[in-house]
Amino acid sequence: MVARLLAGFVRIVLLALAILAPAGQGHAQAPAQPSPVAIALAREIIIAKASSSGFDTVGPSIIEKSKDQFLQLNPSLFKDLNEVAAKLKAEYAPRFSEPVNEAARSYAARFTEQELKDILAFYKSPAGKKVVILEPLILQESMTNIDRWASSLSEEIMGRIRAEMKKKGHDL
Repeated sequence: MVARLLAGFVRIVLLALAILAPAGQGHAQAPAQPSPVAIALAREIIIAKASSSGFDTVGPSIIEKSKDQFLQLNPSLFKDLNEVAAKLKAEYAPRFSEPVNEAARSYAARFTEQELKDILAFYKSPAGKKVVILEPLILQESMTNIDRWASSLSEEIMGRIRAEMKKKGHDL
């Protein structure tokens, strides 16, 4: 149980890092307000990394989940709820890019324009394109390895706790 919780947390952290962290470890000071050029470059990086695809489904999913909650209350409203959901998807479509824009601001606040150009050049290079293609597989393998490691470590620690508690006269 503990291993699963730990592994789930680690997965979330790795996924967030994969989405938001570009290759390289630039540590430029965050400017108070990133320039429009820097934000545009950062947005291009997110798109080049195919990270924006993870954001694209969030808005429509919120509408679908909301629709489904109402549908559970009254299944006979299926047709009308579908029409309303379609209308809201069109109406809210301009807002669905807000998470990408915020991620772009985060990049732009932490990297200089030159660093952003260098990062973008990397992701447009053959090696960068290969990273984009292979990174999901590598992350999945990493998560599988972390799950296995966390489970093994958890079992080992549980055994050690039992052994130490047994020394104190407690049979767990």
